[in-house]
Amino acid sequence: MADLMHEEAPRSGARGPLFYIGAGGLVVAMAIETIAVLGRHAGIPLLGALEIIQAAILLMASTAMLSATLNDGHATVTLLTNRIGEQAQRVLQCFAAALSALFFIGLTAGSLWLAVEAWNTHEESELLHIPFRPLRIVSILAAGAIAANFVRDLIRSLRRRE
Repeated sequence: MADLMHEEAPRSGARGPLFYIGAGGLVVAMAIETIAVLGRHAGIPLLGALEIIQAAILLMASTAMLSATLNDGHATVTLLTNRIGEQAQRVLQCFAAALSALFFIGLTAGSLWLAVEAWNTHEESELLHIPFRPLRIVSILAAGAIAANFVRDLIRSLRRRE
């Protein structure tokens, strides 16, 4: 069975803006869903609850991925890496950082492409007319920041190999 290594970042007691943005998204999603469920049972449905929750999930997911990446908080499987030498571990770290950087660069480029193509169409949700532009910008910024972090990790890994 694979070991999961959970390295915890040092806890300073201070929480950054990513924590509060993600927590705010979670509170909004929970509150809207609570109101929607109560409204359904009372015969007064909350129209557009799903649209609001989807926007809140975008905030939560974006901040969670960025926070985990910035704090090196992703779970890693050490079944293989604990059994190989330091040189091979460094090569695998470079490879993982390169693949991750390429993935998030592609995700950023694709999101940016979609945003540029749809910018003048004034996309919005069907019921509440929530504009998609700010949501696309959030996803582009988050994916770009994650990509930049992995590029930084790749450069650091390559410098350590020298």
